[in-house]
Amino acid sequence: MSGTRSPSQKAPATEDKWPVWKLAILLYPATMLAVAINLFLVGLLAHGLGFAVIAPVTAILWSVPLGIPAVWPVARWVRGLMDEADS
Repeated sequence: MSGTRSPSQKAPATEDKWPVWKLAILLYPATMLAVAINLFLVGLLAHGLGFAVIAPVTAILWSVPLGIPAVWPVARWVRGLMDEADS
């Protein structure tokens, strides 16, 4: 039957919204690395004030636990962007 349309409509691809916790798990590695970079740069700035320099490995190790609270606002922000794109 060429030229005819199906009577059923397809659901939009974003019908099933991603929950924030799934986005947080997905975005955790990037957020953790952003926290590590910021910690390292703060250490460089603090060195100018007379404090010890934070080594890159130390910044990465500290970013593992500090990335957990940092990823939640990031995931909420991305969820808001996805909701805005849907509307």
